[in-house]
Amino acid sequence: MSEHPDGRIGDTEGEYSVCQFFVSGEYEYVRRWCGIEEAVKAARHYSTCVGARIGIVVKVIVTDGGDCTNLVWEFGKGLTYPTSEILARGSHGS
Repeated sequence: MSEHPDGRIGDTEGEYSVCQFFVSGEYEYVRRWCGIEEAVKAARHYSTCVGARIGIVVKVIVTDGGDCTNLVWEFGKGLTYPTSEILARGSHGS
């Protein structure tokens, strides 16, 4: 295993990060390099918290270790990615 400059060890497969974006334009990573269950739980929390309900939090995203977006929630829109069409297909790319 090799050590990454950011302190992680090994590859990034199976690692996810959760970021919340504020109406001010600022953002904050609320989870870094965690498993998918923790990432989904955190995304659900931050997209339903008081800040999200009143519009202070305007977006929550989950990205994977390759920096690909896996989930997007937006204020006033709800879950915008993956789309219902993608979910109906059962995968993100096919």
